Amino acid sequence: MIDYATWCAIRDGAARHLTPAQLAEELGLDIKTVRRWIDRPYAPRQTARRASQLDPFKGRIVRWLEAHPLSAQQVFQRLGEEGFAGGISIVKDYVRLVRPRPREAFLTLSFAPGECAQADWGEFGTLAVGSAQRRLSFFVMVLAYSRQLYVEFSLAQTMEFFLGAQINAFNAFGGVPKKVMIDNLRCGVVQHRRGEPPVFNPRYLDFARHYGFEIVACNVCRGNEKGRAERGVGYVKHNFLQGRELPEFAALNSAAALWLETVANVRVHGETHRRPVDLWTEERAFLQAVNPRPFDVGRVLTARADRQFRVTFEGNRYSVPARFAGCPVVLKAYPDRLCVYREEQLIARHARCFDRHQEQADPDHAKPLLAQRRHARAQHALTRFLALSAEARAYHAGLLERRAHADAHVQKILALLEIHGEAPVLRAIADALAFQAFSSEYIAHLVEARQRQLPEASPLHLTRRQDLLDLELPPPDLSRYPVPPLDGSPS
Repeated sequence: MIDYATWCAIRDGAARHLTPAQLAEELGLDIKTVRRWIDRPYAPRQTARRASQLDPFKGRIVRWLEAHPLSAQQVFQRLGEEGFAGGISIVKDYVRLVRPRPREAFLTLSFAPGECAQADWGEFGTLAVGSAQRRLSFFVMVLAYSRQLYVEFSLAQTMEFFLGAQINAFNAFGGVPKKVMIDNLRCGVVQHRRGEPPVFNPRYLDFARHYGFEIVACNVCRGNEKGRAERGVGYVKHNFLQGRELPEFAALNSAAALWLETVANVRVHGETHRRPVDLWTEERAFLQAVNPRPFDVGRVLTARADRQFRVTFEGNRYSVPARFAGCPVVLKAYPDRLCVYREEQLIARHARCFDRHQEQADPDHAKPLLAQRRHARAQHALTRFLALSAEARAYHAGLLERRAHADAHVQKILALLEIHGEAPVLRAIADALAFQAFSSEYIAHLVEARQRQLPEASPLHLTRRQDLLDLELPPPDLSRYPVPPLDGSPS
């Protein structure tokens, strides 16, 4: 049996007056096949339909479905009572054919300018942060009328990131809408049962009252009600993220802001047929002013400082003053920092670390303890010196081998570090290591020699005075020199 394209090729060759042998050679067919189809109309092979075990029962299935909204499982059970010996898969296929699953219809929601914004989280794999892999999340907020989009990337979806991203979105939009529509995420909704009003997170309710908007939660399993935000998440994934080599996280939000300004908000939208930035210009007049008083977005947790006066948060350790070792403290986590309180007093503040198993220590926290314990002071100095660089560790090994009091040299080098800064001291250590010169005095000499200022060379002055350039010198007196005779004889 040949296909329709081959039959057309045979008929075309016949129209060019090719013989069956020539056509068979050209098309790679048997000559008998060409002779059979050269003058015959195309007709596909008729396959005999196989009988099914379900055939005798199909009429009854149709009548049952017309009378009652039975499921395929219920139809299968009734067929078993009628003597059907087949499987449930063939029953499901036939029920799906006879009664196709109805597709749910959705109304197109319309919003007035400034009436509503829709917010949602999106995820896109993981991102390396130091030695750890963090889930890459991004917050999307869309003004429902203009489709103006705001995107902010983060490494978590906890409350401080959720609230902080919304504040940044309000500032970017130039105002606050009357409503913010969210799905039933934990940061916004504590509980939402079907048919009952949602129970909002008290923290988010305070945030909404502070900025003057109403929270609207989608019905359970009805994320389509905030379809603009859902489509915004998909648009970010497929237009901005898909196929892009992600930069470091610190540069990701800057790249997203440039993409919003040059692509997302200046494209012609498929539904409004206008650019979001143009509609946003009209909508800004209907937005409420952003509350100038900042809202404290910090997430509050409790912890206890250990004996090394450290508190643990998200797999990292942060120092507190040594006198608070073993004391209960309160942590307040912000997107960029971690603050530690003891009885409403701020006792420590650190940049938030998103790596794992790292230690953030303030040198001032250990100073009182070091002043009391001489051995601890020496050990702390050594730890600090070894953490400077790989060359510092190798230089310390040389000090131990060549010098009797290596700790004293370490402390003197650290003192040079406080006076001159880290860069010149590290350079001097590297040079001293290259020359195998192990002494704090040699390090001090190298640092001071490089910082010694040599006097500047004086400029070269060329005179332009005419009276010095036009000097007249008298001709030399040659009378004192004897004149030799012309014949060359001695005088």
